[in-house]
Amino acid sequence: AYFALQVIYARRKYKISPPNTTGHPEFERIFRAQANCSEYFPIFISLLWVAGIFFHQGMAAACGLLYLYTRFKYFQGYTVATQGRLGPLYASARLLWLLLGLAVAGLLAHFLLP
Repeated sequence: AYFALQVIYARRKYKISPPNTTGHPEFERIFRAQANCSEYFPIFISLLWVAGIFFHQGMAAACGLLYLYTRFKYFQGYTVATQGRLGPLYASARLLWLLLGLAVAGLLAHFLLP
């Protein structure tokens, strides 16, 4: 919701009405950062859910909080400059891979071990 609100504020600030997605470069960066975060959210929620159920709730929750923090830093970095997104982007990708590994390990343990 925070990211969507930032897009709304930027639309007002730069006078860009929906459905337009182009205009001031700062608005375009804010809009793109929000869209990128929204695109990854279903993947994140799915992996978080499976890792929490089949591996360990605490470990999944810790990874989830770190992921949300890195996406917040990604959003902040992207709104300032496009290069500011790279560090947090790589960190959030590593956390998604970690969640995937936890989910797979949990599923394998659940279905293959007696």
